[in-house]
Amino acid sequence: MNKVEKSIAFLISSFGEDPGRSGLRETPKRMAETWKFLFSGYGKKPDSVITSFDAENYDQLILLKDIEFYSMCEHHLIPFFGKAHIAYIPDPKGAIVGVSKLARILDIYSRRMQIQERIGDQVTSAIMSTIQPRGAACILEATHLCMRMRGVEKQNSIMVTSSLKGIFLREKGIKEEFLALIRHGKDL
Repeated sequence: MNKVEKSIAFLISSFGEDPGRSGLRETPKRMAETWKFLFSGYGKKPDSVITSFDAENYDQLILLKDIEFYSMCEHHLIPFFGKAHIAYIPDPKGAIVGVSKLARILDIYSRRMQIQERIGDQVTSAIMSTIQPRGAACILEATHLCMRMRGVEKQNSIMVTSSLKGIFLREKGIKEEFLALIRHGKDL
């Protein structure tokens, strides 16, 4: 057993369970492997996953919406999960990114011990710093199991956060277009 597995076995025994019991014997190893995946965003940098292309004078809003994500609440180590909507407006003389790269940036930051507010800000900051667009935006809608399973136990609550940078902050029309595109197709 490695250090993490031993710590998990200790945790199991501290609740009065026998980590050597047949149903729990492999749990420390499985849990360590699971956490390694769930926290795989540590040590990764957005520029390592971004492929960019010449914008070729394109200067309109680009949106990838309804991106599923999950993360772990840093306060309780209980999952929260939901959808992200990520947009940017390229500098016409700058760059655009491959469409999957927005989802990969989200994965880098959500696969950590996190708070929802920070994820959105990290995503927009990464986009702004790597391709220098005119603006970037990220809205996250998430269910927090720490709200459902413990504490206030509110089963249908959804937290919505936003991070807006550049032109999304300065121009109301751009922000409205972003919000309208997120809603587009929801009633079909």
